[in-house]
Amino acid sequence: MEDNEQDYLMENSRIAVEDADLEEDGSRGSLSGVVRHVTDKYSVARRYRNTEEERWLRAWRNYRGIYHANVKFTDAEKSRVFIKVTKTKVLAAYNQIVDVLFGNQRFPLSIDPTTLPDGVEEAVHFDLKDVDNVREEAGGSVEKTESPYGFAGDGKDLEPGATTQSLQLGSLEEQLSEAPNLKKGAGQTASSATFYPAMLAAKKMQKKVHDQLEESNAAQHLRSTAFEMALLGTGVLKGPFAVNKEYSNWDDEGVYSPTVKTVPQIGHVSVWNFYPDPDANNMEEAQYVIERHKYNRSQLRDLKKRPFFRANVIDTCIQMGEAYVKEWWEDDISDEEQHHNIERFEVLEYWGIIDTELLENEDVNIPSEYKDLDQVQANVWIVNNQVIRLVVNPFKPVRIPYMAAPYELNPYSFFGVGLAENMDDTQTLMNGFMRMAVDNAVLSGNLILEVDETNLTPGQDLNVYPGKVFRRQGGAPGQAIFGTKFPNVSGENLQLFDKSRQLADESTGFPSFAHGQTGITGVGRTASGISMLMGAASGAIKAVIKNVDDYMLKPLGEGLFQFNMQFDFDKEIKGDLEVKARGTESLMANEVRSQRLMQFLGIASNPSLAPFAKFDYIIMELARTLDLDPEKITNNMSQAILQAKLLKDFQATQPQQAPQAPPAGANPNDPTGAGGGTIGTGVAPTPQEEGFSGNAGTQPAAGGEAPVGPLQ
Repeated sequence: MEDNEQDYLMENSRIAVEDADLEEDGSRGSLSGVVRHVTDKYSVARRYRNTEEERWLRAWRNYRGIYHANVKFTDAEKSRVFIKVTKTKVLAAYNQIVDVLFGNQRFPLSIDPTTLPDGVEEAVHFDLKDVDNVREEAGGSVEKTESPYGFAGDGKDLEPGATTQSLQLGSLEEQLSEAPNLKKGAGQTASSATFYPAMLAAKKMQKKVHDQLEESNAAQHLRSTAFEMALLGTGVLKGPFAVNKEYSNWDDEGVYSPTVKTVPQIGHVSVWNFYPDPDANNMEEAQYVIERHKYNRSQLRDLKKRPFFRANVIDTCIQMGEAYVKEWWEDDISDEEQHHNIERFEVLEYWGIIDTELLENEDVNIPSEYKDLDQVQANVWIVNNQVIRLVVNPFKPVRIPYMAAPYELNPYSFFGVGLAENMDDTQTLMNGFMRMAVDNAVLSGNLILEVDETNLTPGQDLNVYPGKVFRRQGGAPGQAIFGTKFPNVSGENLQLFDKSRQLADESTGFPSFAHGQTGITGVGRTASGISMLMGAASGAIKAVIKNVDDYMLKPLGEGLFQFNMQFDFDKEIKGDLEVKARGTESLMANEVRSQRLMQFLGIASNPSLAPFAKFDYIIMELARTLDLDPEKITNNMSQAILQAKLLKDFQATQPQQAPQAPPAGANPNDPTGAGGGTIGTGVAPTPQEEGFSGNAGTQPAAGGEAPVGPLQ
């Protein structure tokens, strides 16, 4: 991959407005038509989001345990408690999503060959017998290999870098490396070995993609996205997009000379700063999206280091000063209201269509291949009504580098439904019943005093405390001041609270026992009952993980795959491949998957079933379930050829064991063992029959029959 992002963009057919394109008077600095286009789209998207922002704020308040300013309490309501069950369930859902996605300690993405790969063979095989035939046809012969181990001073010491394997095989290694006997398709004989070239390219591409994800810290960004999914209903991930990354390097003289490379980057985008096309229900339908950035002077100045950002215009924007305008919801989501001006720049990043006529009116040079199009896909950055970047969308096929996954799919809206919204009403009920219970407990726990002031001396302090003395002026004792105790009905309110909590469990699909509630009764008191309840509870998260797979992980993997196919020139990673999201597969624990693979391996070991099993795939999957790198512990095609030939030659050199002869005089066919040889099983003789010991002392009569008489 080249080190310059300019090579990532279309070489001869790109649109890129640079400072060199500006006229001397700077009249093209603003590109007012482009600015008006982006700001108009931004205004429409902002209005569309008003309803969504109100829902998000309610979810945020329920999560933080904050009552809205519009909530009015009566004079009789003294308690202001807020039971943050929403926070408990949101964190439980978030933790479960993270555990499922990263339970295998790797990013849940894989790249596999398509069902019918195009341009590369799905399977090839070789036969060890064919290797010997090739050597014999070339005039060679298969000689017995000599043991590499000898004695000191015999002149057969291993050279540096050599191995016993290479010493034994000799020139065979070079012959097999070219694999002249490879044939298309899978092997059908016991002496053949099968390999999958398409699978090899897929695994190399997968390794590169995982390396790119690790460098961009994609796992952390995905966790942040998962949190907003559970809380607000929608999580947004951005990428891949090209950034310049500095790699530390020192030359031979110790001088620091870093290497700068343009690499794909992944990032989390808060849903609060994401403004999609209001007419789209998902990213595939979106014609444009706008991301709102909040930059300080240093962040804005750093943009000049990135390709195709107009340095002169950025300097002009900085001189114009900060012009950040807060949204109406920013004070609500912040802990403290800020009354001072925010010293930040509002930066709008636009990805979407722009009319070619508009660009022509702005005197932007459009390549001939785009002049026949009504619209082009472009990336525009705006600060203080100035365009600081305008480039054509460099990706082919054209795509907008954002992914938005819903927690719960809303088929009629771009934004999904979060867990906090699902339990909004039940959270209100729980708060109300708990406040009533607390107020009643306080009221019933204290006496209410009644005072007959006609029996007391006027002007006295009526506050009651231990040792208080009241002066009476008449009446019978105890008739002036006496207390009234109210009944305690807080238990009924707490029962209603528990009922509301059960409704919250049902509305969210996350039962309370899944996040640590004790005191479970009924079927949940047994181990099997708990297992059944947990199995039922996992059904809710399956739909969420499926949304993550379909709307985020798969598009992300496809974006990285297309990025590497377009900008990486390593032929070994290219092929007819497809991206698969593995989030739902992670629901199956490694232990369970390993047991199932071992069970299948035992079944496939049956000679009648072995030809139908892909043992190489089974071995690699077993390695993955054990958190091992299959590429490091399994052989590739050339290594397997060498290992197979080595094993064959080794077996050929082993002496054959002759069968052990029976002892002298032994008759192996004697079933009685009377001959002193091998004892056979035979059949025990019965009385009066030949061979029965009780017949001793009698002689057989003429004709071979023994006389019958009493024993002597």
